[in-house]
Amino acid sequence: IQTDDPDLIRNVAKMAQSISCGKELHRLTVTGVKPAGMGERVCVDTCSLMTDGEGMLVGNTSSGFFLVHAETLVNPYVAPRPFRVNAGGVHAYVLVTDGKTAYLADLKAGDRVSIVHGNGTCREATVGRVKIERRPLFLVEAECDGQKLSVILQNAETIRLVRPDNSAVSVTSLKPGDIILGRIESGGRHFGMAIDETIIEK
Repeated sequence: IQTDDPDLIRNVAKMAQSISCGKELHRLTVTGVKPAGMGERVCVDTCSLMTDGEGMLVGNTSSGFFLVHAETLVNPYVAPRPFRVNAGGVHAYVLVTDGKTAYLADLKAGDRVSIVHGNGTCREATVGRVKIERRPLFLVEAECDGQKLSVILQNAETIRLVRPDNSAVSVTSLKPGDIILGRIESGGRHFGMAIDETIIEK
C-alpha cells in the first residue's frame, strides 16, 4: 500500500491483526474435571494486552486444544493481568505462529505465540516472560464428535476457559456437560509442525 494517509495505515494494520486463523473453533463437551496432584505450570506473559474472550489454544496432545482465557477479568483474588495466560502444565502443547505448536516449557522471551478469540479471529503476540511454578493441578477432559481431548491446568478460580458466547468459565466451576471452545486437529506433530502420520497420544 502506498499512501500518505496515516489513518489508512492504522486501519489496514488493525485488519491484519484480526484475521481469521483459517480454522474454526469447535464446541467441546466437558466429560470430566478432577484433581491431578501437584506439578509445574506455565504462565505466558506477552508484550500485548488481551481482551475478554481472548486466550491461547493449549492441550495435552497435538490433536486437541482448549481455549484458555487470558487473565483479563476482575476477581477478588488477584489484580487482572491482561498480558498473561496461565496456560497449563509444562508438557502441554500451545499453538504458536504459522499453525505450529511448541511445548509450554520451551517458550522464552522473544518467541511468537497465537492469541485466539472465541469468535475465531487470531493475532500474533511476542512472549515477554515465562513463569514456571509448582502448583496444584486439574485434569479437564472433553470430547467433540467422538474425539477425546484433555488439558492439565492450575487448580485455581482465576484459571478460565472460553464458552461459545465468548464468556469465561473458571475451571473450578466446570462440570460434565458444560460446553467450551477448542480446536480439533488431525494427524500428528514433529518438531511442532503438522505431519501426515499416524500418532497415538493419550
